[in-house]
Amino acid sequence: MKITRYLQGMIGSDLRDKMVFIGGPRQVGKTTLAREFIKNKDQYLTWDDLEDRKIIKSHQIDSKIGTVIFDEIHKYARWRTLVKGLFDKYSDELSIIVTGSARLDHFRRGGDSLVGRYHYYRLHPLTISELGDVKANQNLQQLLIFGGFPEPFLKKSEAFHRRWQRERINRVVYQDLRDLDTVKDLSKLELLVDALPSRVGSPLSIRSLQEDLEVSPNTVDRWISVLEAIYYCYRIPPFGAPKIRAVKQAKKLYLWDWSEIQSAGPRFENLVAGHLLKYCHFIEDTQGHRMELRYIRDTNLREVDFVVLKDKSPIFAVECKSGENALSPHIRYFKERTKIPKFYQVHLGAKDYGTPADGRVLPFTTFCKELNLV
Repeated sequence: MKITRYLQGMIGSDLRDKMVFIGGPRQVGKTTLAREFIKNKDQYLTWDDLEDRKIIKSHQIDSKIGTVIFDEIHKYARWRTLVKGLFDKYSDELSIIVTGSARLDHFRRGGDSLVGRYHYYRLHPLTISELGDVKANQNLQQLLIFGGFPEPFLKKSEAFHRRWQRERINRVVYQDLRDLDTVKDLSKLELLVDALPSRVGSPLSIRSLQEDLEVSPNTVDRWISVLEAIYYCYRIPPFGAPKIRAVKQAKKLYLWDWSEIQSAGPRFENLVAGHLLKYCHFIEDTQGHRMELRYIRDTNLREVDFVVLKDKSPIFAVECKSGENALSPHIRYFKERTKIPKFYQVHLGAKDYGTPADGRVLPFTTFCKELNLV
């Protein structure tokens, strides 16, 4: 089964006059996507291959090859100088794609400025809309089991999925982290990685993790920031409003691979978070709007799981329920006290009633289709 990734058309268009940077989690399909724009293997250079590394370090790239892919090139200290020089000299004849499993924006700081020379895309795991409307409910169940990373999703083997997951986490901890940051105690950081799936969906307590790991709160926070930089997890902040006593600091944490989560409710919530973050990043990367994913919670523990903001204004909120529950009273409470115009309560069943203005209860597959999530 071949899946045309949702960014392919936009990238092809941008390559006519810009470099394209593609970031995203390890094994999400960045290289496969990039290879759609080349015809032979000589156009693909990866820093992880010793022979390719020699070519990259020599800065001797044949401009006549048409398109060149630099994979994991952020590990090379002079990579900005290389791609800037190639683009400035050969932009009329050479298209450049740069991919990386660590956040390329982290590595763009310092050195020669690349501003105005590239467009940056974040490639996400597979989601309901990207898989198409046919068999949407079946696809949703498969995504909940195997996650959205292409290889385990397409194989649909639980044994393969378990092996793939273990190997991916091992590479994230012992390879990607070593490339990005100096972490002296990898064994404790591995304990942190083991602890995070059980923290999904609730405000994250740095103090609790600090006590479990016996390190300082600043160390825990820095380690989580590093894990965010290599696309293992992400945090979303709370949304405040003048008429509620909203929590202001505690962030909620989610994983890029929601299939690591054992509990059904938090796993579904994380899947929804992944779909919404993908939507936000797509709008940002293709249209330039500032998009934010947040949650809303007050000091009396009333909460709605997600609020999506566009250019600092809320456009809709989403509550997740694995069952076909009645509309949450928290939606009614926040509807009366905030300027959020639309509220949705998504679930895994079939019931569909209400309106977004008052709070609509609907299947998650219907929600994805009607809101044109990518």
